[in-house]
Amino acid sequence: MKQPKYIVRKQIKEKLSILTKEQHIKLSQEIAEKLFADPLFIQANSIGVTISNFPEVDTYEIIRRAWELGKTVSVPKCLPKTKGMAFRKLTSFDQLETVYSGLQEPIEKATEETASREIDLLIVPGLGFTKEGFRLGFGGGYYDRYLMNYVGKTLSLAFEKQLMADLPIEAHDLPVDKMITNKGVYIPT
Repeated sequence: MKQPKYIVRKQIKEKLSILTKEQHIKLSQEIAEKLFADPLFIQANSIGVTISNFPEVDTYEIIRRAWELGKTVSVPKCLPKTKGMAFRKLTSFDQLETVYSGLQEPIEKATEETASREIDLLIVPGLGFTKEGFRLGFGGGYYDRYLMNYVGKTLSLAFEKQLMADLPIEAHDLPVDKMITNKGVYIPT
């Protein structure tokens, strides 16, 4: 019998909690370099990506590189009343504000909404992942709902220690097109 999601989340958070700041930086850089060389990233004109929160894979360098390459970067704004999410174009880190749980989100007055069809590549966050592309999120279901109507390419970035042989998958869970970790690139079959 599979373990409940809350137990699996706790186990993964414990694994991540032992990462030192130096290890986190080094592994995040290794993952970013693999992403920068990936055709999905190279071909995307517009990317959707979360603003990382330690100990997630650092996305700040990814955002900077995307800007340098002239890509449009959009980041999510959670809409708690509807349990929905809207992506907004980000052109500067000054356009972010700290919201609940220390998360960084775009300031609505300083940013413009991006339609999901305008995002070529969505970098989907999570706590745990399988090599088959399934993910265990943080529990809000925001990405699960967003992915139901998203038609572009998806990939997730993770430390190898976040990969699990098995996760509690539900019928509505959708796998990402690709997984990139510090050890390799996994394309679900």
